Amino acid sequence: MRRTVLFTLVALAAMPAVALAQGHTHTKATPKHGGVVVEVNEVDYELVAKADSIRLYLSDHGKPVNLANASAKVTLLTGSDKSKATLAPAGDKLEATGTFKVARGTKAVAVVTLPGKPAQSVRFDIK
Repeated sequence: MRRTVLFTLVALAAMPAVALAQGHTHTKATPKHGGVVVEVNEVDYELVAKADSIRLYLSDHGKPVNLANASAKVTLLTGSDKSKATLAPAGDKLEATGTFKVARGTKAVAVVTLPGKPAQSVRFDIK
């Protein structure tokens, strides 16, 4: 009985850490650039996906993240269509321009690489 209770308490205590590591839609932050905000490991990622550009803004506790030498690869899934884009630093954001199929319900996965840090995977649902 004690083992079961102890195991349950340990499992419940670990759940928030697991949820945070996988990322979640940030419910308190308002998008600053009209995109979708997801928080992973205390960094806010805002994806602005349009037909002609994909932009990714990063902030840490409300302050922009230094994006010098950063990069990201984004995969867009719209229905059965799949497309990829490589984002590069462009001022205060990572950006790619071109032609992209983006619609309500599009799923996006960004793999973001910052200097000196392991790559971070972030999932978005375009609304």
